[in-house]
Amino acid sequence: MGSPHGAALSAEDFGLKGPRGWAFRGVGFTAPPGSLVAVEGPSGSGRTCLLLALTGRMRSTQGHAEVGGERLPGRLAAVRRFSALGPVPGVSELDPSFTVAEHLRERALLRRRFDGSPRSLLRPRAERAAAARATVNGALEAAGLDVAALPKAERTSVRDLERLEALRLSVALALMGRPRLLAVDDTDLKLSVTDRALAWELLRGLAADGTTVLAVCSEAPEDALTVRTRPAADAEPAREEPAREEPAEEEPGQEEPADEDDEPAAETSEGDTTTGNGKGTADAIAEAGRA
Repeated sequence: MGSPHGAALSAEDFGLKGPRGWAFRGVGFTAPPGSLVAVEGPSGSGRTCLLLALTGRMRSTQGHAEVGGERLPGRLAAVRRFSALGPVPGVSELDPSFTVAEHLRERALLRRRFDGSPRSLLRPRAERAAAARATVNGALEAAGLDVAALPKAERTSVRDLERLEALRLSVALALMGRPRLLAVDDTDLKLSVTDRALAWELLRGLAADGTTVLAVCSEAPEDALTVRTRPAADAEPAREEPAREEPAEEEPGQEEPADEDDEPAAETSEGDTTTGNGKGTADAIAEAGRA
């Protein structure tokens, strides 16, 4: 499945703080289009909030980032238009009661309703159906999901999928919108060593095909550009690895104008922290899920 040119990413002193504490802060890195960027850190260190902020789903409160030429936090809606979420617990989870076919059909209908041009609706129904099938098949191929090999083929329920198969399905659904930036949470969670290698092989291949991939994980592969987040108690800003430069002295972030349809910053939780707060992260994700 061909991909549009990926989105370049950069961040400088990037952070998100609510009335009750930091979700993450002090993030700085630069990644060219088509990069595989791994956000590495323990659970509760602000990894998911960083992923959501860089894809325009949360409004940052410190510093700035630039995604595909759009500056954050001011251009959240613009970034959302060319980014897509794979699996993110509490935000873009698969419905365990749905079958694989139902998920694919629903996404195809949503894509036709919200992403298609008015002119496409004038095409004959058979032509539209063929185009939708081609999009679904291309996304499944790119995600490496062989539907025919599933226990009940396309009628297999999500609850009956293996963890890697569910990851591939989530990625396929995201790829149907041909995003320039694909974000995946908990990439290596509950995967065997073999399946973990296959998951990274999938994401590495998508990046090589041109899509910028942002993946949250507990342990990043050596060839990824790694941004590390830390628990609140560590009290250090997150920064790009393997670069070892000291972070620049912090300056107050410039407030930027927001898109009219952008949401307010999500609240984080209690505690005067620096990078990550487990309860704060959960509160922020819940807020994003309601957006």
